[in-house]
Amino acid sequence: MYHRVGHFPQRMPSHRAQICHLPRFKAQMAMLRHCGYSVVSLDDAAAGLRGEKSLPPRPVVLTFDDAYVDFLEQAAPVLQAHGYPATVYAVAGLLGKTSEWVEPEGLVPAPLMSAAQLREIQAMGFTVGSHTVSHPRLAQVDTPRVIEEVTASKRMLEDVLGVPVKHFCYPYGSHDLRAVEAAAEAGYVTGTTCQRGPATEADDLLSLPRKA
Repeated sequence: MYHRVGHFPQRMPSHRAQICHLPRFKAQMAMLRHCGYSVVSLDDAAAGLRGEKSLPPRPVVLTFDDAYVDFLEQAAPVLQAHGYPATVYAVAGLLGKTSEWVEPEGLVPAPLMSAAQLREIQAMGFTVGSHTVSHPRLAQVDTPRVIEEVTASKRMLEDVLGVPVKHFCYPYGSHDLRAVEAAAEAGYVTGTTCQRGPATEADDLLSLPRKA
């Protein structure tokens, strides 16, 4: 699970989970191949977890939350050089704006990809998933808003991309039964959390762990 990739000040306020320096990211991508991991798409991983498809040895899925512009500028060229697929989760109501939700965390909002840039990464072979309309903690909002954030974001992104949006990511990993049921009702194939651990066939596809 990644967020931002690029060049950052040496010291940032204890938000290492939010950033990955480009040299480190390049080393990690090279390490995956060197150590015998197979980077697969989220679609293929879901099919494998359902028992519908055989997965290669040591399969790994790469995901990028929030759809920052630096994915296009910094991460995408590295991924393309390795031939790696990835899924990018976009905040549908903030395309072309900034990550305003990080300000209370002491971070400076960063540019998010526009609709045109999302179509660009889609044309490059990457998958775009939904990360809600406005990036709330779903477990902390009322049920009508949970449903709206989950369903409207899918519709908005499908209008932008012209293809079905099949994958959802819970902001902050915050989810409860209402959110999972809303994702199922909306028609998503997968939902990813911030729970640590490898995904297995025993996991619900709409509440998959991501951190190994």
